[in-house]
Amino acid sequence: MKSQRHQLILRLIGEQQIATQEQLLTALAQEGMVVAQATISRDIAQLKLRKNGAYYEIEPDIPQGKAANLRMILRSSIVGVEGAGHTVCVRCEVGMAQSVCVAIDALKPAGILGSLAGDDTIFLLCKTEQDMQKVREEIRQYATASNH
Repeated sequence: MKSQRHQLILRLIGEQQIATQEQLLTALAQEGMVVAQATISRDIAQLKLRKNGAYYEIEPDIPQGKAANLRMILRSSIVGVEGAGHTVCVRCEVGMAQSVCVAIDALKPAGILGSLAGDDTIFLLCKTEQDMQKVREEIRQYATASNH
Protein backbone atom coordinates (compact mmCIF):
# COMPACT_ATOMS: atom_id res chain seq x y z
CA MET A 1 0.00 0.00 0.00
CA LYS A 2 2.79 2.42 0.93
CA SER A 3 4.74 1.85 -2.29
CA GLN A 4 1.55 2.29 -4.33
CA ARG A 5 0.83 5.54 -2.49
CA HIS A 6 4.40 6.74 -3.08
CA GLN A 7 4.16 5.93 -6.78
CA LEU A 8 0.86 7.80 -6.97
CA ILE A 9 2.29 10.83 -5.14
CA LEU A 10 5.26 10.96 -7.52
CA ARG A 11 2.95 10.71 -10.52
CA LEU A 12 0.68 13.45 -9.17
CA ILE A 13 3.47 15.94 -8.47
CA GLY A 14 4.87 15.20 -11.92
CA GLU A 15 1.52 15.93 -13.58
CA GLN A 16 0.16 18.74 -11.39
CA GLN A 17 1.50 21.77 -9.58
CA ILE A 18 0.81 20.82 -5.98
CA ALA A 19 1.66 23.57 -3.50
CA THR A 20 0.30 22.25 -0.18
CA GLN A 21 -0.22 19.02 1.68
CA GLU A 22 -3.95 19.70 1.54
CA GLN A 23 -3.82 19.83 -2.26
CA LEU A 24 -1.90 16.56 -2.26
CA LEU A 25 -4.50 14.99 0.06
CA THR A 26 -7.29 16.15 -2.28
CA ALA A 27 -5.48 14.85 -5.38
CA LEU A 28 -4.92 11.47 -3.69
CA ALA A 29 -8.59 11.32 -2.64
CA GLN A 30 -9.66 12.03 -6.25
CA GLU A 31 -7.58 8.98 -7.21
CA GLY A 32 -9.38 6.90 -4.57
CA MET A 33 -6.64 6.95 -1.93
CA VAL A 34 -7.73 8.58 1.33
CA VAL A 35 -4.95 9.08 3.90
CA ALA A 36 -4.26 11.20 6.96
CA GLN A 37 -2.27 14.42 6.87
CA ALA A 38 0.39 12.89 9.14
CA THR A 39 0.88 10.10 6.58
CA ILE A 40 1.39 12.68 3.83
CA SER A 41 4.00 14.48 5.97
CA ARG A 42 5.94 11.22 6.41
CA ASP A 43 5.59 10.40 2.70
CA ILE A 44 6.98 13.81 1.71
CA ALA A 45 10.02 13.26 3.93
CA GLN A 46 10.56 9.66 2.77
CA LEU A 47 10.26 10.61 -0.90
CA LYS A 48 12.64 13.55 -0.35
CA LEU A 49 10.19 16.00 -1.85
CA ARG A 50 11.04 19.66 -1.63
CA LYS A 51 9.37 22.93 -2.48
CA ASN A 52 10.64 24.60 -5.63
CA GLY A 53 9.18 28.01 -5.18
CA ALA A 54 5.56 27.17 -4.43
CA TYR A 55 5.31 23.59 -5.69
CA TYR A 56 6.54 20.19 -4.57
CA GLU A 57 9.17 18.38 -6.63
CA ILE A 58 11.58 15.51 -6.21
CA GLU A 59 14.80 16.45 -4.41
CA PRO A 60 17.80 15.86 -6.68
CA ASP A 61 19.57 12.64 -5.71
CA ILE A 62 22.94 14.20 -4.92
CA PRO A 63 25.06 13.15 -1.93
CA GLN A 64 25.18 15.92 0.72
CA GLY A 65 28.92 16.56 0.32
CA LYS A 66 28.63 16.82 -3.44
CA ALA A 67 25.59 19.12 -3.19
CA ALA A 68 27.57 21.41 -0.87
CA ASN A 69 30.46 21.47 -3.37
CA LEU A 70 28.11 22.29 -6.24
CA ARG A 71 26.52 25.13 -4.28
CA MET A 72 29.99 26.47 -3.37
CA ILE A 73 30.88 26.59 -7.08
CA LEU A 74 27.71 28.59 -7.72
CA ARG A 75 28.32 30.99 -4.82
CA SER A 76 31.90 31.67 -5.77
CA SER A 77 31.47 31.95 -9.56
CA ILE A 78 28.13 33.61 -10.38
CA VAL A 79 28.25 37.40 -10.77
CA GLY A 80 24.73 38.01 -12.08
CA VAL A 81 21.44 36.35 -13.00
CA GLU A 82 18.80 37.88 -15.29
CA GLY A 83 15.82 36.54 -17.17
CA ALA A 84 13.81 37.35 -20.28
CA GLY A 85 10.99 35.37 -21.84
CA HIS A 86 11.80 31.71 -21.33
CA THR A 87 15.56 32.26 -20.86
CA VAL A 88 17.72 32.76 -17.79
CA CYS A 89 21.11 34.37 -18.42
CA VAL A 90 23.75 33.55 -15.81
CA ARG A 91 26.91 35.70 -15.85
CA CYS A 92 29.99 34.07 -14.32
CA GLU A 93 33.60 34.82 -13.52
CA VAL A 94 35.68 34.48 -16.71
CA GLY A 95 36.34 30.82 -17.51
CA MET A 96 33.82 29.47 -14.98
CA ALA A 97 30.64 29.13 -17.06
CA GLN A 98 31.25 25.46 -17.94
CA SER A 99 31.74 24.49 -14.26
CA VAL A 100 28.74 26.52 -13.14
CA CYS A 101 26.60 24.99 -15.89
CA VAL A 102 27.60 21.46 -14.81
CA ALA A 103 26.66 22.37 -11.21
CA ILE A 104 23.30 23.80 -12.26
CA ASP A 105 22.57 20.74 -14.40
CA ALA A 106 23.45 18.42 -11.48
CA LEU A 107 21.15 20.31 -9.09
CA LYS A 108 18.34 19.96 -11.66
CA PRO A 109 16.15 23.00 -11.04
CA ALA A 110 12.64 22.17 -12.26
CA GLY A 111 11.50 23.76 -15.51
CA ILE A 112 14.79 23.80 -17.43
CA LEU A 113 14.68 22.31 -20.93
CA GLY A 114 18.37 22.76 -21.65
CA SER A 115 21.53 24.72 -20.93
CA LEU A 116 24.30 26.26 -23.00
CA ALA A 117 27.57 27.59 -21.56
CA GLY A 118 30.27 29.75 -23.05
CA ASP A 119 33.28 31.21 -21.27
CA ASP A 120 31.50 33.54 -18.84
CA THR A 121 27.81 33.24 -19.77
CA ILE A 122 25.18 30.51 -19.47
CA PHE A 123 21.76 30.45 -21.12
CA LEU A 124 19.10 28.25 -19.55
CA LEU A 125 16.01 27.63 -21.67
CA CYS A 126 12.92 27.17 -19.50
CA LYS A 127 9.55 25.60 -20.36
CA THR A 128 7.51 28.68 -19.44
CA GLU A 129 8.03 32.26 -18.30
CA GLN A 130 6.84 31.19 -14.86
CA ASP A 131 9.53 28.47 -14.82
CA MET A 132 12.08 31.11 -15.89
CA GLN A 133 11.16 33.26 -12.89
CA LYS A 134 11.47 30.32 -10.47
CA VAL A 135 14.79 29.16 -11.94
CA ARG A 136 16.16 32.73 -11.92
CA GLU A 137 15.26 33.15 -8.24
CA GLU A 138 16.64 29.74 -7.26
CA ILE A 139 19.98 30.48 -8.95
CA ARG A 140 20.08 33.96 -7.39
CA GLN A 141 19.64 32.33 -3.99
CA TYR A 142 22.57 30.00 -4.67
CA ALA A 143 24.70 32.91 -5.86
CA THR A 144 24.04 35.16 -2.87
CA ALA A 145 24.12 32.53 -0.11
CA SER A 146 27.80 33.21 0.71
CA ASN A 147 27.28 36.95 0.96
CA HIS A 148 25.36 36.63 4.25
